[in-house]
Amino acid sequence: MRIAILVVLCCICGSTAYSQQSIEGLLKQLRETKQKAIQYDKQKEHRIDSLRKLLRGSGDPAQYFDYCILLNEEYKSYKYDSAYQYGKLLQAAASNEKNGEKLIKAKLKLGFSLLSAGLFKEASELLNEIHPLKIPDTLKPEYFIVMGRLYYDMADFGNDSYHSKDYNSRGSAYIDSAINQPFIRPFDKHYFEGLRDIRLGNNEQAAQIFRSLLAQPSLTDHEIALTASTLSDIYIKQNLTDSAIILLTKAAIADIKSSTKETAAAFNLATVLYRRGDVKNASFCIQLALDDAGFYGARQRKVRLSDILPLIEGEKLNMVEKQKSILIVYLAIATLLLGGVIVLIFIVRRQLRKLQQAQKMITAAHHKEQEINHRLMESNKIKEEYIGYFFNANSEFYEKIERFKRSLEQKVADRRIDDVKFLVNNFNLKAEKEYTLQDFDRIFLKLFPNFIKEFNSLFAPEDAIQLKDEELLNTNLRIFALIRIGIHDNEKIARILQYSVHTINTYKTKIKNKSIVSNEEFEKKIMEIKTI
Repeated sequence: MRIAILVVLCCICGSTAYSQQSIEGLLKQLRETKQKAIQYDKQKEHRIDSLRKLLRGSGDPAQYFDYCILLNEEYKSYKYDSAYQYGKLLQAAASNEKNGEKLIKAKLKLGFSLLSAGLFKEASELLNEIHPLKIPDTLKPEYFIVMGRLYYDMADFGNDSYHSKDYNSRGSAYIDSAINQPFIRPFDKHYFEGLRDIRLGNNEQAAQIFRSLLAQPSLTDHEIALTASTLSDIYIKQNLTDSAIILLTKAAIADIKSSTKETAAAFNLATVLYRRGDVKNASFCIQLALDDAGFYGARQRKVRLSDILPLIEGEKLNMVEKQKSILIVYLAIATLLLGGVIVLIFIVRRQLRKLQQAQKMITAAHHKEQEINHRLMESNKIKEEYIGYFFNANSEFYEKIERFKRSLEQKVADRRIDDVKFLVNNFNLKAEKEYTLQDFDRIFLKLFPNFIKEFNSLFAPEDAIQLKDEELLNTNLRIFALIRIGIHDNEKIARILQYSVHTINTYKTKIKNKSIVSNEEFEKKIMEIKTI
């Protein structure tokens, strides 16, 4: 509601003020609100259902009458048939009570429903049954407002310039009487003052009244819709089309939120948009107005809708035909372009295949180069480690041999033959070999710390190699460790480990047969194990 007031005030400030919230943005908001219309209608139906339960449970005639009044109020701008039904129930209840004041109230409610449905003759006959002098002061505002609306609507829908002037005059006389009543609602007083001024041609004075009304923070959605829609009529007469569209769009949004189906905002908005050339939005709004009129049952609005609906639909058809012609031209151009594109695609694809082949060759060469570089780096790392180990081991071995030689020479010089024999017999070549293998194991695992884990991943868990305490590698692992560092010849492996070639082959075959990968792939998987 506050947004609606701000928009209206912006429209007053000047012809460019409406840019603060574009018309397209408002129309988009209207479409979004329309999608939520079912939710708003469900809320209204829930209130109606609650009142119906109270009506069925009421035993007191006064309570029954009051609930019928509330239900009639809920339906009066929502659904004609139901509003009329509860108006008839009000009339019957008042007649049963023989209560003159309630009977007048019931006839006023019925008269309003008949007016809203466009049944002017029936409404006039019913309202003429009410004697003005017998109307209580509390009901006089409602009576004069309904009578005023009767003549205003007859002037609007009669489409007769001769009678319309008289109807407007008589309607304004009733509105004058209404606004001078002490019990009239403040909103009704100001609204109908403005409406009367419009009928009398005092548009500026009426516009000021309606703008003041819209500035009030306490207005309901229905009151906002009523005021904004009426003010838009003034702007239409003044050719302030954009301002009128903004007001009518806001009014249509408020109508949806208040579940008001007896409304002219959507119809007027469709008319203005159509004249402005916005057929798409005009079609949406006329359909919205048509749905509301059909739901409510407003006969006179359906007649008015039938005047503009064919024009809008005809314009839509013309637009479709124009678009069809344009589409044919575009299609011809597109066909020619497509032929050119197909030829171009053929050429590009042929060049692309050549480029892809070249790219694959370059990629393969790059991968091969990377693999070679990796192997060189790996080989260099292995060489560095084992060359260092070789020199260190040889140095230690030479020192041992040198000490052994000096000791042996000393004992020979002293002719201590028994000591010489003891010294020779205690030189443990097996232990020296084991030390050498342990050094190999230590250096290899330094280079390939994940070797054992990745080696075991090639076997089922029950076939994985389990090392003994303080054992770094065993014979099975050493064979494939030597293969991993590039020694593939079985004779070399046999010499290093001091086994026969047959034994080495037996070890290898036994290990491969247990693996979960094929024998042909096994050594390839071993070679894929990475260094640190």
